Amino acid sequence: MLKRTTVLGAMVLQLSMLSSAFAQESSGVKDPLSYFLGVSVGQQMGQSGFQLSDLDLEGLVAGFRDGIQNKEPALTQEQLAEARNKIQTLLQSRQQELQAGMAEKAAANKAKGAKFLAENAKQQGVKELEGGIQYQELKAGTGPSPEATDTVKVHYTGTLIDGTKFDSSVDRGEPATFPVNRVIQGWQIAIPKMKVGGKWKIFIPSDLAYGQKGSPSGGIGPNEVLIFDVELLGIE
Repeated sequence: MLKRTTVLGAMVLQLSMLSSAFAQESSGVKDPLSYFLGVSVGQQMGQSGFQLSDLDLEGLVAGFRDGIQNKEPALTQEQLAEARNKIQTLLQSRQQELQAGMAEKAAANKAKGAKFLAENAKQQGVKELEGGIQYQELKAGTGPSPEATDTVKVHYTGTLIDGTKFDSSVDRGEPATFPVNRVIQGWQIAIPKMKVGGKWKIFIPSDLAYGQKGSPSGGIGPNEVLIFDVELLGIE
């Protein structure tokens, strides 16, 4: 409980600074430090399940002022404990809602992915590797094939089955270099089958990509089939 209270106190301290950003909304940000702290903690609390409508900024700042000046809280210990319990209950409820939504989305993505791969397998030139990975050879390579322990240089573009692009070394203008055995399983299986100079379109089932957790920070939802255009530039 002490740890939870300490973390909450740190959030309150930083969130209090957000009030200045609201007050200065029409005239621009006058204190970048305070605004930065406000944005940072706001993002963290949003990820934890808080919504802006949960907070009374006036009460938040009043509590902060009493705390920083070591004044007696305006609430009794029983009221403070009740508030802590309400916060815990609120966040637990939001987490359960989030998990239920993720489970529903995961099931839908799994079904869409299976249907996509079944149809894609019928397309001309599509071949299959172990684990249900599919690929099309867009350009034949003439060099050697890498081993699992090799480091390779590639250009790639990754998309979802709806065409949404989530990553691209081509867009960045710089090839990616990485050990073959340090990437997602689908790449670990497919890349050693390629030859240097070759270019493949690779279709990776979700369980050989990011699975049920997905990669929210990378724009990949749960159970997403991933498609990569990969050009193997060299082995280092």
